[in-house]
Amino acid sequence: MKQFMDKDFLLENDTAKHLFHDYASQMPLIDYHCHLSPKEIYEDRRFSNISDVWLGGVQPDGSYYGDHYKWRLMRSNGIEEDVIVGRDDDFRRFYEFAGTLEKSIGNPMYHWCNLELQRYFGITEPLSRKNARQIYDKCNEKLANDPTCTARGFIRKSNVYYVGTTDDPIDSLEWHEKMAQDKDLPCIVRPSFRPDKAINITKDGFADYLKKLGGAAGMGELKTTQDVIDALVNRAEFFKDHGCVASDHGIDYMMYREGTMEESDAALKKVLDGQEITRQEAEIFQTKIMLALGRAYHRLGIVMEIHYGALRNGNRRMFEKEGADTGFDCMNITSSTEALVSFMSELDYTGELPRTVLFSLYGPDNEMLDTVLGLFQSSEVPGKIQHGPAWWFCDTKSGMEDQMKSLANLGILGNFIGMLTDSRSFLSYPRHEYFRRIMCNFIGKLVENGEYPVDEDALKEIVQGISYNNAARYFGI
Repeated sequence: MKQFMDKDFLLENDTAKHLFHDYASQMPLIDYHCHLSPKEIYEDRRFSNISDVWLGGVQPDGSYYGDHYKWRLMRSNGIEEDVIVGRDDDFRRFYEFAGTLEKSIGNPMYHWCNLELQRYFGITEPLSRKNARQIYDKCNEKLANDPTCTARGFIRKSNVYYVGTTDDPIDSLEWHEKMAQDKDLPCIVRPSFRPDKAINITKDGFADYLKKLGGAAGMGELKTTQDVIDALVNRAEFFKDHGCVASDHGIDYMMYREGTMEESDAALKKVLDGQEITRQEAEIFQTKIMLALGRAYHRLGIVMEIHYGALRNGNRRMFEKEGADTGFDCMNITSSTEALVSFMSELDYTGELPRTVLFSLYGPDNEMLDTVLGLFQSSEVPGKIQHGPAWWFCDTKSGMEDQMKSLANLGILGNFIGMLTDSRSFLSYPRHEYFRRIMCNFIGKLVENGEYPVDEDALKEIVQGISYNNAARYFGI
């Protein structure tokens, strides 16, 4: 029997162990998509206790911050909502989470959390209710006194080279400007362009958001589709001037509907006048915006990331109580293939398809996405169109294996740009280690099964490429 999460955790053969320890583990991290706060990185936030950094809580403005992966688990364990989101005693929250975690056998959160305790706090004993007080106190002592246990300290300790935060087009990028002048910053931190609110024409707050977007772009009122396009491109150029190398689109499903600019303007006018529009009308507007942004990204050298397939805020009662991004989302099975291909083909036809990373939240889409990649590759960069790593609910051991197996079967695994955290937590970087162990084990099995030769140079290039080098090349970092 193997020991619990020892140095060879998840590494099932000698080749896997060699590839991880000698190649993958040495490489820096490129976290090209996350939700860390630029302000907290700049200010080098120090956290009050382990519940604060691990579970989040209530902000001064009444909103929440935190890791909703953990919140969802606690809800599944019957914990009271006020305890989960931080309206109760911090130790009680930690204790209840410890009790939840020890039941979560087979869940990646069990591995992530215990890796975080090992890597940042030197705690190798598995967390449970029995030792919750002891571990809580030990973590809090380090958070209070250890200079490495701060926002920047966690980044530095994790050997992070690049962080791409997720930023709204109307953001002033004040904190990014300050970090660009900070010579003590432990890594490169750059903004990523996330224009979802300008595309979600049927969602609450759209009209108010356009007023803010027009102000940020110095254009005043935005009345036409072209106005919205011009404002977004203006802000994308502003982001590029601040080092942006990636955009991100978190859309419910991939849409593509041809229509005239007049039809798009009519749909926009209805919404601005407080009227409802059909799905078809919305998709004409959304397609115009997405195509215009794709062309702008190509011109500016910005990678386009597309995440789709989430059904967000599915529990109306809890959404009204807790708001968005608090753990009330789920997978959504959508038929997006034809729209995705049509969208990419339209940009490719005019030579304006940017480097693109595709993510679906529905695992069985793996094979479909890996065949889509092959339609639009080019000599611009190896793997111009990427299948992003297993995302969100697919971000599990089996989900990662399934994604890599599909990509290896239908594309080139050796050009894969690897892992990201997609996290709001400064303690999430061991997820890169978790991925690298699974990746090395996947490759090690192929080698030891005689499916790939023991070619040391080739294996080193593949493993270090997926760990770091491919992303550095792809994003131009």
